[in-house]
Amino acid sequence: MTRARGRMNNAFDPSDTERLDPQTRELVRERGERLGPAYRLFYTDPVHVVRGLGTRLWDADGNEYLDAYNNVVSVGHAHPRVVAAVTEQMSTLCTHTRYLHEDIVRYAGELLDSFGGEIGAGHAMFTCTGSEANDLALRIARYRTGRDGVIITDEAYHGNSAQTAEISASLGEHSPLGTWVRQVRVEHLAEDVRAAAADLHRHGNGVAAFIVDSAFSSDGIYTHDVGLGAAVEAVRDAGGLFIADEVQSGFGRLGDGLWGYARHGVDPDIVTLGKPMGNGFPVAGLAVRREVVADFGHDVRYFNTFGGNTVAIAVAQAVLDVIRDEQLVENSRRVGSELRAGLVALRERHPELLGEIRGSGLYVGVDTPDAAAIVNGLRARRVLISATGPAGNTLKIRPPLVFSADDVELILDALDAVLAQPND
Repeated sequence: MTRARGRMNNAFDPSDTERLDPQTRELVRERGERLGPAYRLFYTDPVHVVRGLGTRLWDADGNEYLDAYNNVVSVGHAHPRVVAAVTEQMSTLCTHTRYLHEDIVRYAGELLDSFGGEIGAGHAMFTCTGSEANDLALRIARYRTGRDGVIITDEAYHGNSAQTAEISASLGEHSPLGTWVRQVRVEHLAEDVRAAAADLHRHGNGVAAFIVDSAFSSDGIYTHDVGLGAAVEAVRDAGGLFIADEVQSGFGRLGDGLWGYARHGVDPDIVTLGKPMGNGFPVAGLAVRREVVADFGHDVRYFNTFGGNTVAIAVAQAVLDVIRDEQLVENSRRVGSELRAGLVALRERHPELLGEIRGSGLYVGVDTPDAAAIVNGLRARRVLISATGPAGNTLKIRPPLVFSADDVELILDALDAVLAQPND
C-alpha cells in the first residue's frame, strides 16, 4: 500500500513576488508576516477578492471572475435568503444547544428525513467544521467498537485537527498518518480493505472505521461504482463501522439527490457534513444511527459551544430551503451534464492535453498531464478552478450549485483558449 504526498501544484510561491504589482506584493508580504508560512495562496498570481455574488467574484481592481471552484458557497455567493437568515437571527438571539430551541429540532428533523434508511431514523449532532465532524465520528466509532484501526483511501483528506490529520494522507509526508491507519487504493477497494482489516487485526486491536469521501475527491474524483459496497461489507464483517464523509460531495453536489454515498448503494453508520451546509457560515455536523451513538451519548456526552448555535442553524435551514425551492439538485444534474458533454467535445479537439473525464453533477475531474499550467491559465482568463489527484494532475471543477448554462459556456471557451496556447 502506498503513502501519499501532499501537493498543491498551482499554489503561489511566496519567494516569487518581484513580478507582482507593488500593492499586491505588499499585501502578500504583510500576510506572510502576520499569518506565517502555513497559510497557502492559490495560483501563481494570487487573486485579491473583495466581493462575491452568485457564481462571480470581483477583485480589488473591479475585475470579474467566474468561480468554478467554491463548494463552500453552495447556493452562490451572498445568496439573499442566507444573508437575511444570518442578519435576522443574529439580531434576535445567538446562543448554544444547552437551551431549548424549536429551530434546531425542526432542522434536525428535515435533515434526517433527507437521508432515509437507518441513518434517517437516527440522530443529528452539530459542529462548526467538517474537521470537527469527522473527529467526532471517529470518537464515536472507536467508542462503539472498542477498536482503534481506521481505513482510508490513498489520497484521503478528512480534516486538520490532530486526529483527522492522522487520517488525511493528502497532507503529505510531513504530516504522518497514525500508526493505527491503513491506506487502500480506489482501483482495488474491496480487496485492499479486506487486507487492511486483516492487518489491523493481526497488528492492533482491529478496525473501528472505514471512512470515505463519497466522491473520492482527493483521489481524483470517482463517483461511479468502484466497489464501495463490497468494501463496506468487508469492514462490517471485521466489526468496523462505515463513515461516509459528505463534506465535499453532499447537499446536491453530485446531481442525483442530496447525498453522494447513495450513488454507491450503501447505507452508512455515520454521515459527516460540512462545507456547503452553511454557504460560508461555519456550520457542520453528522447523522448517526441510533444504536451506534447510544453508549457514547450516555457515557461520554457531547457539547460544542458554537456547534448548532441558533445563527448556524438558521443559516443551515436557509441553505436547505434554497436547495429545495430553487431545485438546485436538478440544476446540478442538468448543468453538470452540459459541462461534461462540453469537456468531452474539448477532449476531441485536444486529446493530448485532456484525458479521462469523471464525476457527476457539478463535481467534475479531468485528467491532464499539466494541470498547474491549465489552472493558472484559466486564472489569467479570470476563471477559477483547482487541481487534485495522486499527482495533482486532475482538474477539479466544483462550482456553486447555481452554475448556469452560460457559466458552462464561459468556462469551456476559456479552457479551449488555454489548451490552444498551453504555454501562454
